[in-house]
Amino acid sequence: QLQLVESGGGLVQPGGSLRLSCAVSGFTLDYYTIGWFRQAPGKEREGVSCISRSGGSTNYADSVKGRFTISRDNAKNTVYLQMNSLKPEDTAIYYCAAVRGAMCVMSSSWYGYWGQGTQVTVSS
Repeated sequence: QLQLVESGGGLVQPGGSLRLSCAVSGFTLDYYTIGWFRQAPGKEREGVSCISRSGGSTNYADSVKGRFTISRDNAKNTVYLQMNSLKPEDTAIYYCAAVRGAMCVMSSSWYGYWGQGTQVTVSS
């Protein structure tokens, strides 16, 4: 059974950092592109970042460029999202998602497998 489990969320002050993890099981990460998405209250889900199955291609939303870094460790079946210089507007539930294939696309409709999400709250 294919599963994705996010962790690492929490409460952080503006300017702080968090590292989210997406641990996958039930499939070999090597064949899958992974995306991170977020959804704030009252807003639509938006793409944050994605990484191709090889790790050679990454994309970021303009709002997080220069602050967030996506990476993957296929040996550990885990994808990470390092979030620095966090802002209150980064507050949301963060989800990771998987799709078998090589293309890194930041559209939620591209992905077939989703985790349950982890809450990130940026507040003083």
